[in-house]
Amino acid sequence: MVSDKDRLNAALAQLTSNNLGIRLADGDPALIEASQALRYRVFYEEMTAKPSAEMAATKRDFDDFDAVADHLLVVDRDRGDGPESVVGTYRLVRREAAAKHGRFYSVDEYDISAIEGRPGEVLELGRSCVDEAYRTRHVMELLWRGIAAYVFHYDIELMFGCASFPGTDPEALALPLSYLYHFHLAPEEKRPVALPERYIDMNRMEKDTIEPRKGLAAVPPLIKGYLRLGGYIGDGAVVDPQFDTTDVCIVVETGMVTDRYYKHYSRKAGEGSGED
Repeated sequence: MVSDKDRLNAALAQLTSNNLGIRLADGDPALIEASQALRYRVFYEEMTAKPSAEMAATKRDFDDFDAVADHLLVVDRDRGDGPESVVGTYRLVRREAAAKHGRFYSVDEYDISAIEGRPGEVLELGRSCVDEAYRTRHVMELLWRGIAAYVFHYDIELMFGCASFPGTDPEALALPLSYLYHFHLAPEEKRPVALPERYIDMNRMEKDTIEPRKGLAAVPPLIKGYLRLGGYIGDGAVVDPQFDTTDVCIVVETGMVTDRYYKHYSRKAGEGSGED
């Protein structure tokens, strides 16, 4: 009998781009460690996050959520079929995984009760990164196709998670933070709010002083990607001293994600047309 996870893996196996494929780590310790090593290279060596002594010794970014999360991986088959193949990753936490851990990751920064109280499945996205040599549109499209297949498989209605601006000076980020607040604030019934002790006001410029094109141009690519999928922003930014970032909380309803990245692909694949 084909298991639920086998069906998901079969769907992911369809998603390829030349030598690149997408898969889940499926609890394989070596693949999870490869994902953590990639995160370390990007967040701690390339960027300016501050590792613990154990992270620095092992050259891996890790926490307790890794044991309960699903790890979505982009792999380069030309590099092999083991840990050496991992070139991109996203960490996915559903309600069931959060219940095992006792909470979602985002609750350290945001009140997400408006999301947790919704009926239906929700998904927390995090720890997204791609190896420097693979940062192309095709790799990001592949990651999003994988997320869409995962969302479609588990009938997830809403995705959320923290996304970051480099740096910890909110005033230096006044334009993009104000742009997000005035033009993309989440509806109240699904709006995360930064915890009072960590809340930084995003409304730092009057709306009529903001040119939307310039505001959007100042937003990091990952956040722009969420916005293109109809994403919203929670109320309040949060400074994360460990990662040397200023975070915002993203909320994305999944209909546009599956329509754009998975249903369309599945229809074309069924017609024998392959990838777009």
